[in-house]
Amino acid sequence: MGQKILITGGTGLVGSALIPMLKKQGHEIVVLSRSKSRNADYKVFVWDYKKEYIEEGAFEGVDTIIHLAGAGVADSKWTAERKEEIYNSRTKTSILLFKELEKGGHQVKTFIAASAIGIYGSDTGNNIILESAEVGHDFLAHVTDAWETATNKVTALNIRLVQLRVGVVLSKKGGALVELLKPPVAAPLGKGDQYMSWIHIGDLCRMFITAVENTELEGVYNAVAPKPETNKSLTKQAAKAFKKTFIPFPVPSIVLKIMLGEMAVIVLGGSRISSAKIQRAGFKFRFPKLEQALADLGDK
Repeated sequence: MGQKILITGGTGLVGSALIPMLKKQGHEIVVLSRSKSRNADYKVFVWDYKKEYIEEGAFEGVDTIIHLAGAGVADSKWTAERKEEIYNSRTKTSILLFKELEKGGHQVKTFIAASAIGIYGSDTGNNIILESAEVGHDFLAHVTDAWETATNKVTALNIRLVQLRVGVVLSKKGGALVELLKPPVAAPLGKGDQYMSWIHIGDLCRMFITAVENTELEGVYNAVAPKPETNKSLTKQAAKAFKKTFIPFPVPSIVLKIMLGEMAVIVLGGSRISSAKIQRAGFKFRFPKLEQALADLGDK
């Protein structure tokens, strides 16, 4: 039996890949967006967290909410305004959804929220990190912690909550892979030995679908593939898969800090995140190894 699913952030990298897959599974999709889309093949309701506004009827008949909204962390330099937008677009949207649900008069039973491995801090070294690890101390850890705290509110309404802490998403349509392969040649960043906990976009979408359909799933899960790779290894394998020249000389940290400012922590830090918990829950990766993921993405 298909569900009616309300999605926020439906036009982002994950949302635009997830919606067609959900529809294929027989689910009906409605989307909360900042503006009406003329050519969307789903119904769009307008919302604006700054005005605390959600268009009437958005929650009508909805069984599940998938909350993906949030300003892109790597889209532009971290000015004070941009950092505020990164924070508010996650926390305030979550609180707005909670307030709407709190009013009642709906049938929402499940809330699936995107989160991020950034909650553990931008650099956790070589330790293997489980969901029980403590929260980091930098900007993105602070944002992600506040984001999860805001989405946690829905559990008080007897709604099943799943939070997927998403790693580095590999897709041909955007994200880290596209950025790594943008320059004329591919090279490691910083020392190059920092771990990147990646996931193929298809596996991530299947994980969201599993969270929707398997009512036993509850709480936080790391959404990363089982085998993290170092930045150097990932860049080298990606260059090979996409027929780019790889140069083993790393781009120095100082250059990245000058170019990216505070945002450089995203590429200079690293984490080895464990996927054991979601695998114990029965999730099977289609692309558990990087070479499989890149072969699939490189083919298309």
